[in-house]
Amino acid sequence: MRPLARSLIRPYVCPSCRSGRLPVRRQFASDAQVTPEIYDVVCVGGGPAGLGLLAALRASPATSKLKVALIETQDLQKARAWNLDSQHFSNRVSSLTPSSVSFLQKIGAWDHVDQDRAQQYQEMQVWDGETGSRISFDWSMETSPFEDLRTVATMTENSNLVRALLSRISASGDENISIFSNTTVSSIENGADLPDGPDLSAWPILSLSPTGTAPSQGPSRIAARLLVGADGINSPVRRFADISTDGWDYNRNGVVATLSLAEQDPVPFPLGTKTAYQRFLPSLGGPVALLPLPNNHATLVWSTTAENAAYLKSLSPKSFIAMVNAAFRLGMPDLKYMMAMERPTSSDVDDQHESELSWRLQHTPPSSPQPPLVTGVQEGSVAAFPLRFRHASTYVSPRVALVGDAAHVIHPLAGQGLNLGMGDVASLARTLDYAVTHGMDVGDILTLERYAAERYTTNAKIGGACDMLHKLYNVPGQGPIAWGRSLGLEVIERLPFVKGLLMRQAEG
Repeated sequence: MRPLARSLIRPYVCPSCRSGRLPVRRQFASDAQVTPEIYDVVCVGGGPAGLGLLAALRASPATSKLKVALIETQDLQKARAWNLDSQHFSNRVSSLTPSSVSFLQKIGAWDHVDQDRAQQYQEMQVWDGETGSRISFDWSMETSPFEDLRTVATMTENSNLVRALLSRISASGDENISIFSNTTVSSIENGADLPDGPDLSAWPILSLSPTGTAPSQGPSRIAARLLVGADGINSPVRRFADISTDGWDYNRNGVVATLSLAEQDPVPFPLGTKTAYQRFLPSLGGPVALLPLPNNHATLVWSTTAENAAYLKSLSPKSFIAMVNAAFRLGMPDLKYMMAMERPTSSDVDDQHESELSWRLQHTPPSSPQPPLVTGVQEGSVAAFPLRFRHASTYVSPRVALVGDAAHVIHPLAGQGLNLGMGDVASLARTLDYAVTHGMDVGDILTLERYAAERYTTNAKIGGACDMLHKLYNVPGQGPIAWGRSLGLEVIERLPFVKGLLMRQAEG
């Protein structure tokens, strides 16, 4: 934990300083002693977690009067103006659980989400590429025949969500809120006890500078009663608070792409029902998932080795489409062969992956259910990112709290990353609401421990479960581990109450 000068001896700051209304006086001190602009809550990071926290604070009557600020290195004006036509989708897409959607509805942000670009799905089919064992997740056992099938999750682009949160924050007015876009935090340090001024010795002081050639937007130094780190896996806020992390790299990459699909055959019943598909491919390094988007599109998330990821990214569109279709239909020996094929060097042999897939499908018994065939890949949408596991040793420090990827990064196989971040934000917003309602200091460690106690175990449990599944389903072959995981899937599939319990846990 970072050293705090007199933080426990003199935690009091006078009411006028608390609200930022400091007496005007001449300053002859050095820059380090000039009184910074004071905020109740400063959030570093303008992704879904950081923006979600600001929107939640602005939506609550108790916290709406807090003086808050958000700092983001990217240009948020571009995020506000983001727009794609109905046939194109970003490759950064998240699966929002019903609890995350409920939180967004509660804070008024869901009304700003473009619903034409969001896709609910009511079923998820999961199976093992080695053993063929299957499990399906849906709410059919808990839904009346006269009701519509409940939603498992809702797919939406991160850009759609960020734009909606910015719109919701803007609709809350501009009183007591500052958004520093195109701004970098150049340093964070403990404040000082200023002569004839407030004692900020326990407060984080942030030095701000414009990103690149962007013009300066406001004060160069600000003080935070509570500093929130929503600034990602390499969080400077976490580093300032001297909070350690445990974890490891998986030596795996997640390959993502936006795909076009053929019409589903047969037509699903009830009409409009959407299904997500995930197949575990132990011999290739991880699962492949196809998650539905509107207008017969889908997003691909394929976890595989770094070598396989580089191979997939190097393929032509036709060959890439053939590999994705093969990943959901062929046996492991066939898939390993196709992944080792030489890349086409000219357009006249560009269809060799297609030809190989067509020939092998003739000799592969069809299995059901299968996802619709992939017919196209959106130009420029194929990308890859490294997969890691990280968990902070604590989420709080005096006047510091961590949310989202700054606190935890997990394997994406269950699609829980953003949902855990939304859970953090909802919990921290409730904690601050309680503190303000009961006259507590929002940055005091006793206040923040309420948030840490609520979220740490939950996130550790889900992150640990995803890590265990990753390791369990990376053991290739037909040995005892493969037999054990196959038996586990079949048992869960035959015990609806157990499957329902797992779904409720994933739902949040």
